[in-house]
Amino acid sequence: VQLQASGGGLVQPGGFLRLSCATSGFTLDEYAIGWFRQAPGKERERVACTSEGDSSTYYADSVKGRFTISRDNAKNTVYLQMNSLKLEDTAVYFCAAADYGGSGCSILAYDYWGRGTLVTVSS
Repeated sequence: VQLQASGGGLVQPGGFLRLSCATSGFTLDEYAIGWFRQAPGKERERVACTSEGDSSTYYADSVKGRFTISRDNAKNTVYLQMNSLKLEDTAVYFCAAADYGGSGCSILAYDYWGRGTLVTVSS
């Protein structure tokens, strides 16, 4: 199981980015996929998760209405569309996969992690 996040960069407040998570080694639709982030000096936190088959999604309160998680099973890729970015969204973003129990977006449920991509929101 492999995951690789990409698409980070420097963006101004109010701007947008789309992160991608390329996956391989497993059937994407059979796993819950989550996006998590870790800001400097802070613990890793959950951002958004989608369950197996996309039957349910979870968003942290801080990103509701601004971020959208989606997946393209044909491309084995998961996306995180981030709009109306704020300074406090600055962090390293990670994608992760869970084969069981991932719909609640608990970090502990996610067994497979990719390397992160840095998102910097700054004017």
